[in-house]
Order: sequence, then structure tokens, then C-alpha cells
Amino acid sequence: MRKGGILLPVSSIPSKYGIGTFSKQAYEFVDFLESAGQSFWQILPLGPTGYGDSPYQSFSTFAGNPYYIDLEALTKKGWLTEEECSACDFGDSGKYVDYEKIYLSRFRILKMAYERSGIQGDEEFLKFKEDNAVWLDDYALYMAVKNSFGGVSWVEWDEDIKLRRPEAIKRYKEKYASEIEFYQFQQYLFAAQWFALKAYANKKKISIIGDIPIYVAFDSADTWAAPELFQLDEKCTPVGVAGCPPDSFSATGQLWGNPLYKWEYHEETGYEWWIRRISYCYRLYDVVRIDHFRGFDEYYSIPYGDDTAEFGHWEKGPGYHIFKAMKEKIGKKPVIAEDLGFLTPTVIKLVKKTGYPGMKILQFAFDSREESDYLPHNYSKNSVVYTGTHDNDTTMGWYDSFNKKDKAFAKRYLGITVKKDIHWEFIRAALASVADTAIIPIQDYLGLGSEARINTPSTLGNNWKWRLEEGQLDENLAKRIRKMTKLYGRL
Repeated sequence: MRKGGILLPVSSIPSKYGIGTFSKQAYEFVDFLESAGQSFWQILPLGPTGYGDSPYQSFSTFAGNPYYIDLEALTKKGWLTEEECSACDFGDSGKYVDYEKIYLSRFRILKMAYERSGIQGDEEFLKFKEDNAVWLDDYALYMAVKNSFGGVSWVEWDEDIKLRRPEAIKRYKEKYASEIEFYQFQQYLFAAQWFALKAYANKKKISIIGDIPIYVAFDSADTWAAPELFQLDEKCTPVGVAGCPPDSFSATGQLWGNPLYKWEYHEETGYEWWIRRISYCYRLYDVVRIDHFRGFDEYYSIPYGDDTAEFGHWEKGPGYHIFKAMKEKIGKKPVIAEDLGFLTPTVIKLVKKTGYPGMKILQFAFDSREESDYLPHNYSKNSVVYTGTHDNDTTMGWYDSFNKKDKAFAKRYLGITVKKDIHWEFIRAALASVADTAIIPIQDYLGLGSEARINTPSTLGNNWKWRLEEGQLDENLAKRIRKMTKLYGRL
């Protein structure tokens, strides 16, 4: 069945107080999706972010980002006042997130709400803690201990707690009981607000496409709580780390720094941790996009301590075994395989065997550095087409910066005669393609330039910041999107 959707990170919603949240504006965006005839809202990972503010480097693969908690909902409960929220410095830009100011203010205001909430005896809170104890206990303890050491990574903690010795765990739990409960409180609020928003979207027949990074961050509760899952030595130092080799886009490759999985251990346990992780994702989302799908076939291992990704090597991944185990345990679930980049015959075979749709990026079709199986006439039905993703420039930004030869090819292929129509012709090509699903970043529907780019891979400082402004989405845009969605049978 042909469907369409829009990509918009939660952080980019034009909520009050500096960053997108599960606020009334999020509900208004769902209403916009409905009026525009869309079936999907695709978001980025929802986890709590650390250094670099990347949602792909989270302190937990299970926890939610406390930045997304709607403060206005807490004022309605009487736990905060509007004056207290407005007095916080969350940044003065409606266009971009100021993460430093968010970090310095958000936890302080949430702590005020926690101290006034009287949450300790709340039955729903107690049930939430019990139901989620398998990950929540470790995460809350991890964050409390991390704060006690000034925010440094767990490998720099005192050895007893770094290595999770029972007496140390007991001591820190007792010493920081209130701080631990504060982090549990944050997760309770996050879950309550997110599931309410998701239910609203589902009621409007909008499905949520979530995003799961293949790797977890080294500085995370997951790595600290279960080092046996990863390729670490006896001192918990990584043997190798994740990344991508050099290519035409990056002469030194991409050094991500995530710990690599000890796949033989996962196989011995029947992929228990992975199944628990994926199962939780299907509570959060309706469809899961698995990032860097190639890593399940072969993964790139870079020696720990290297400054670049140039001297890594390929290792064999778990292949189809992990997906077979997942299907046996949780049944057939909707998955999007992020199969971008250089694909070997074995990766192509793996994607085909799983039956999962792969991704097609329209911008790549006109890049002479890439093989052009991204041109729409080469697509199969079982695929998801995007004009671009969070890692690409916007279509208008891409077009303005591209070389003459590739630009001329794009104009011929798409029949572009007027520059102001470029983004709409790209969208038309995506929606008209045979791909079952078409997802368009909201920036492309708005015709925005590079100032609205979400992320530039392998860079730090200006990523994950862009936000919609109030009033940018209106009824006329919704009507135009709906009209084109209907024209190409995706309504």
C-alpha cells in the first residue's frame, strides 16, 4: 500500500522554552500531518543526549530525553509556575536550540517540579518503576553517579563503582537515593507524555517511525551495566570502536567511537539483549528504522585510540541469525533497513532475506560520486524513498552547492525549468516513484536552504539545532501536500 510521511525531529517542533517538546505544538503538528494526508511521522532517536548533542550518542538506549518533557503540563499540575519557567534562560532564538543553556536550565527546573510533586507514593509512578526496572534502575543510578563525578565518563570513576562491585553499588544507591529517584521521575514524565502524544497520532491514523542506532554510546548506562555485551578488555577499555572507512565524501573516514558488540556472546544468549531492546522500541514506535544496517553483515573495526578511521578493518557480523531470532520471539514487525553507502553483495543478500524495505535517497541519484541506483526508475516497490535525510543538506541547499555537471543532469531528469520549483520537483519524483513509502523532510516542503540542515556528519558544533518557527506550517501548505499526495496514490 502506497503511503507518505514527513520527517521532523521532536527537537525541531516550535515549542516554548528553547527546544521542541511533547507540547500542544506537537499535537498541532500531528493535526497538520492529518490535514496533509500523511500516514507517517518520522522522528530521530528519543534518547538523552550528551557531548555533541547527537541523538545517536545517548546515555541510554532505553531512556527518553528529559529535554522533551513539556513544562507547560507541569505548570498545570501546580508543580511549576509560568513565571519560574519564563525566568529560566533557555536561549533567545526561535530558529535554533542552544543546548548549553537548555542543559543548564532544564534539570534545575525539573528538579523543582520533582521536589514539589510528592511523587514518592504515587501508584502510577511506583508501577512505572517496577515495570521498567530492567533498564531504569541502571540508568538512574548511572546518571546519579556520573553527576557525583562531575559528569566524566564511567571509565574515569573510582574502580569499585566503575566495575560495579556489589558493595559500591549498595553504597551509591543509599547515598544518592534522592538523585536516583529524580532521574526515575524524569523518565516517568517522559513516558507519560510521549505515549499520550503517540496515542493521539495513532488515533488520527498517523504511525510513528522511530530510529534505532545500531550502536550504543561508550559513555552510557548500557555499556557500564553490561560490559560483557561489548568488545572491552579486563579494564573495560574498548578493543576496537565503530566507524566507516574513507570514501569519496571523507578522506579519513568517519570515527564514531562506539564500542563494538561481542557478537558471539549475543548469539550464546539467543540475542536476549537485542530482543529486549527491539521489543521496547515497538512500545515507543510503530515502525523502526535500524540505522547502519550494513553493520549486521560486516562491521568496521577501528583500533581504539586512533584519531581517524583510516586503519580499520572489516569483521563478520551476526548476519540473518539475529533477525531470525527476533522474528521468532516478537513476530514480524515493520522495519526500515538503513542500507545506504557502499553495499557489498552479502549486504544486499541480507536485506533481501529479511524482507525489510531499504532506503533510497533522491539527492544521491544525481551525485556522480555515487552509483545511481538511487534514480527513481531503478526503485523497487519494497523501498522507502526520501529526498534527503537528517544527514543530508536540504534539497535547496544541496542544489545551490552542487557542481554544474550534476546539477544539469538533475534538471534534465526532473524537467526543472524554474529554480523556485526545484524542491517541489524533487518531492514530485519521490512521491511518483514506485516505492511503497515516501518520506519528505519538512524543510523540503518549505523550500528551506542550508540554514535548516539538521546534521553534517563528522562535524561538531552546529548540528541537531534547527527548529521550525511558529506559523511556518499553514493550511495552504497542508492543502498542497495533500493534493500531491493524493495525485500519486499515497493518500
